[in-house]
Amino acid sequence: MQSQYDLNLILNPNLSGEQLQTEKDYISNAVQSAGAEVTNLDDAGNRRMAYPIQKDREGYYLMYTIKASGDPEKDIAASLRLRDNVRRVLVVKDRPEWKTKKA
Repeated sequence: MQSQYDLNLILNPNLSGEQLQTEKDYISNAVQSAGAEVTNLDDAGNRRMAYPIQKDREGYYLMYTIKASGDPEKDIAASLRLRDNVRRVLVVKDRPEWKTKKA
């Protein structure tokens, strides 16, 4: 059974358009090779961070929604952390009780 996960990444903010597309392609390939599928991508762009990471005050934010079985933290995140332009990786299992209903 496949569960839904959020895959959040912070990339180097100084990437060119071509380098950024290369990173996005690599991330998509890593997700697919782990047997998961990308259902949504939210490209937030450069944002200011709360604290500097490798002397950068900004980061390029990508938030993927994926459907995966098994352990995507081990399968996907471990390979993405080895990339030079990836600053942070976070995989969180989406839980229905976190969804709030507006009155």
